[in-house]
Amino acid sequence: MPTSPVKTRIPLTSFGHLISEVKRQLFGIEAPATVDLTGWRRHFNTYTLQGRRNFVLVTYAALALGAAAYAVNRRDKQTQEVAESITSSQA
Repeated sequence: MPTSPVKTRIPLTSFGHLISEVKRQLFGIEAPATVDLTGWRRHFNTYTLQGRRNFVLVTYAALALGAAAYAVNRRDKQTQEVAESITSSQA
């Protein structure tokens, strides 16, 4: 059975942790310190829990906005179809 060259020292609670550990051990890529991150990268990153949480919140907000826009558009089409059927039956 093949063995992995990666020796995990932390409990791998998510796929993101696994990728970070593999990057660190195999490629020598370290996560930047929070003070090194500037601008929008400080709030949206994959290195800190707060950055990951912000990504999740933005994703949920985008899905909610998309669902709301779809619902409003569908409701407008149904209202328009009802109005057209009423005007055509009166004519």
